[in-house]
Formats: sequence, structure tokens, C-alpha cells
Amino acid sequence: MTYAPADRVFYDADSHIMELPDFLRAYADPALRDEVPLVSYSASLVTDEEVAVIVDNGNRHSVEHRQRMIDMGDSLIREVKEIQALGAFDRDDRTLAMDQLGFARQLVFATHSVAMPFNPSSRLEPRLRYGATRAHNRHMREFCANDSRLMGVAIVPLDDVDHALTELDWVLEGGFEAVWVPHRPCGDKSPGHVELEPFWARLAEAGLPFLLHVGGAPLQMAKAWTNTGRAPVKDWMGGGENIRSKDAATLHQGPETFITAMVMDGVFERHPALRGASVELGAGWVPELIRRLDWVTAMWGRVDTNLSSFTRTPSEQITAQMAFTPFVFEDVARLVHESNADLYLFSSDYPHTEGGRDPIARFEKVLADAPAMVKDKFYAENFLRLFPDAA
Repeated sequence: MTYAPADRVFYDADSHIMELPDFLRAYADPALRDEVPLVSYSASLVTDEEVAVIVDNGNRHSVEHRQRMIDMGDSLIREVKEIQALGAFDRDDRTLAMDQLGFARQLVFATHSVAMPFNPSSRLEPRLRYGATRAHNRHMREFCANDSRLMGVAIVPLDDVDHALTELDWVLEGGFEAVWVPHRPCGDKSPGHVELEPFWARLAEAGLPFLLHVGGAPLQMAKAWTNTGRAPVKDWMGGGENIRSKDAATLHQGPETFITAMVMDGVFERHPALRGASVELGAGWVPELIRRLDWVTAMWGRVDTNLSSFTRTPSEQITAQMAFTPFVFEDVARLVHESNADLYLFSSDYPHTEGGRDPIARFEKVLADAPAMVKDKFYAENFLRLFPDAA
């Protein structure tokens, strides 16, 4: 048996590599290798000791631990998470994990190695930012190369347009399934800036979706918002470096602003073949976003020529060209009722803890009374609309 029931096809819109420390350095150009940092687990559920044991064991789990995971069969996703999970960092083990999980296809994102390439600091030299980007993309391509079920997600920061276009050309030649871009301003530019028009045009022409994902922008609010004169609030892991309560409550603002700019700058209107998704950023905000963009466009279209030239409403653009992964604790049926069934994607977040121990069961609970059509779209059809070659 597999974790995913055999009577339905499941496409997983979110999974991860748990990078070992040299994930970037080992694949960087030799001239940059010493300047590319090791991947850090300082703001993570994973301890330095766990990482050290794996590295000392030749970047492998122990034979005993690996066999215990294999023996778990269809309960694998419930029992082991993070760097201890089967296939967290070894591509051959990931194939074994996919056999046990039973997903038809699975998007694969990095976890910690994007911190340096996506760093918004203007002080970071483009040669280092994009050198680390290339290292990530080389390693991701190799990790996913031997299993057609694994859909590697490249990264491309948009801060330097010339470097971004150069990296996109490399990605388009490299067999990737999608491109992850940061959901923040592109340096000093909107994502709809005229200089970025070739980026979106090439993606649309190639049929390669862009993706937004948690970690594509700073996880925490500006410090002033948390300066209360009282003791600092701990994050959800008990420390202070990860997502705290206020951060969780406002996490949607980054992707919502990015998508708003893409719509109102006319990117989707000009490129109807462009596809994208917002992943691991929740979806409870989506129904109100499309309602708001429709009325803003209707009212401000009188004075904003970008908006008055639309041939489709924002809600039509987003429904045709975007999709969103709800958190495992969100009520998908309610979101569908408030918007439509074309907008939402299933995801497991394997092997991250945030995905829950039984995401299918949790989604099935809220979809119990939903029509079969809604479930078909959520688990498969909306994914295949973005990635038709995944069928």
C-alpha cells in the first residue's frame, strides 16, 4: 500500500530537500566556491548535532535508520520529518519515499539554501547572489534527474534584470519544471516593470510556471511592529528566529502584494499563457484578493490606463493563470464556496513538519461533502492545468 489511496491520483504541489551544509558550495563555480556560505540550520527544527551525525556518516543516514523508514511503508509521512526523513537529502532514497507516498508527481523546493540568493540586501554582489543561484539550480537538477516523478524547482532572484535573464536562459535549457521567484520588490522595481517584461514573456512562451513560496521574502515583520516594550514573543519552535504569531498573521501580505502588482501592472493581461502558483503561503486570503482587485479595477480603471485596457477582470485572470496551496488547517471547501474550485492545489510539504502527519485525511475531512468535481480539481486537475506535461 501507499500513503496516497490508490483510487485517486494525487499531484503534490509542495515538497522539499533538506540540504546538507555543502549543498551550494559543492556545486558553485570554482572561482566562487570559497565565498559561498555553508547552508545553515540555525533557524530550524533540525539541530546542528543531527546534521553533524549525517555528515560524519558520509552524508547518509545510518543503515539501521534507513531500514526503519523503509519498513514504515505507507505510514512514513506520519512518523518521520525534517532531515531524518527518507529521501530528505539523498535522491535514491527519495525515490523509495515516493514509492511509499504514492504521489503521481511532486514539486521539489529547497529549504534553507535560498537564504543567500534571495537575500534582499543591496550590498550583496550580483556575482555572488547569482553564483549561489546557479549552484542551487545545478544541485536541484541533479537531485531530481533520476526520477520522473520529481519536478525540480529552479530559483531566479529578480533584483538584477540582466543576471536574472541569463539565469532564466540556463534554466530553460536545463529541464526544470518551474521557477521560484521572491515575492518582494525586484530590487527597486515592481515585478511588472518594463525591464522585466522579457522575463515573463520567456516563461509564458516556454510554458514554465513561476512559483512563490514561503522563504522567498523575509519571514518576519519589520522590527518596529514587534517592539512593544515587553519581552519578545517566541517563534513557533520556541526560539526567536522563525515565524512568530504576528508574522503568521501577516504572512499573506507579501504574496498578495506581489500578485496584486502582477495584475495591476498588466503582466497577466499581456501574457495570458503565463502560469503561476503561490505555495505554502496559505490561501484564506485569496477569495478577498480577487474580490478586491475586481472592484479596484472597476473604480480606478477610470483614471489608470493599465486597468482600463483589461479585456478580462482580475478574478478571471487569476483563476485562469494562478493557483494556491491552502495550509493543512484551512477549510478548502469554504474557500471554494467563497471563490471557485479552480484556484486550489493539494500539497504535502514532505518532509516538513508544517505539512502535518496526515494531510490527505485533514483535507478529506473538510471536503467530505464536496462534489467529486471539487476533489478532482484539488488533488489533480488544477495541478495539471499549470503543468500539463505532468500527466
